[in-house]
Amino acid sequence: MEANARWVALTAVAPVAWGTNYFVTHEYLPADRPLSGAALRALPAGLLLLAVRGQRPRGAWWWRSAVLGLLNVSVFFVLVYVASQLLPTSVASTVMAVSPLTMMLIAWLLVSERPSATHLSGAVVGLAGVCLMLLTGVEGVSVPGVLASAAAMLTSSFGYILAKRWSADADVLASTAWQLTAGGLFLLPAAAVVEGPPVALSASQVLAFGYVALVATALAFVAWFTGLRHLPAGTVGLIGLLNPFTGVLLGTAVAAEALTARQLCGLALVLAGVVLGRPARRGSGRARARTVADGEDGEGEAVSGGDPAQGPAPCRPR
Repeated sequence: MEANARWVALTAVAPVAWGTNYFVTHEYLPADRPLSGAALRALPAGLLLLAVRGQRPRGAWWWRSAVLGLLNVSVFFVLVYVASQLLPTSVASTVMAVSPLTMMLIAWLLVSERPSATHLSGAVVGLAGVCLMLLTGVEGVSVPGVLASAAAMLTSSFGYILAKRWSADADVLASTAWQLTAGGLFLLPAAAVVEGPPVALSASQVLAFGYVALVATALAFVAWFTGLRHLPAGTVGLIGLLNPFTGVLLGTAVAAEALTARQLCGLALVLAGVVLGRPARRGSGRARARTVADGEDGEGEAVSGGDPAQGPAPCRPR
């Protein structure tokens, strides 16, 4: 249980960082350059992780990195950038709260992880809390912004489960670096064609890009993919509810608005959903045997005889 709590805490870094990313993008980054903005978020983060790990893709990971980079980085980052500019911080992050249910369904189809009753109940409770947080009288919500956020949620949910399915033979830092670098490289020519040459950035914009690249991308994605490696997809999806939780709290605090009773109830339900979906304690020997029979140990880790965070020996840096 202590190990599970450690993985949950590490994974939670990602949605909290992503919740702050909406605010930073909305307040400090140029509104009319989503392609170059997404590239400046992805490529520095990918190159930094490549420098840390120093490992190139091998075999199938060349095309896997391209596919995952396109889904999890190129398309996702652009859609999030657009949503962040068109929607209030709380609304932009809250739309992503449907992702737990989406991730559970896709995980069931792609990696045969049938959602448990606790995961489903946690998702429903958390979604109810999100609905309460949305019903706060926000006016003039952009329909294109909501559609961009919903598309980002669907794209990333599929990409994350695909990464979980493929990641058993790759180091977490290395595979994350490959995805971010590939996604950033896809975005560079698209930005040059659509948006033209790069523009000069102010000091505040440089700092903002540094934050979204280092914290909301490099650190957050390593934490997220590590969580997917060690925890069931349903649990990770529910931890993702901390994204709208953070977005609502940050948006309210920055706007100097007091939380309404409805918002407080919604926040409480979101946290309750995360708690309901947490990994269960190690149970009886029979339950343990069932878990191992499904290919996982008691902590939700694949039974492979090695360290899942490092992957099999051939993929480790030498």
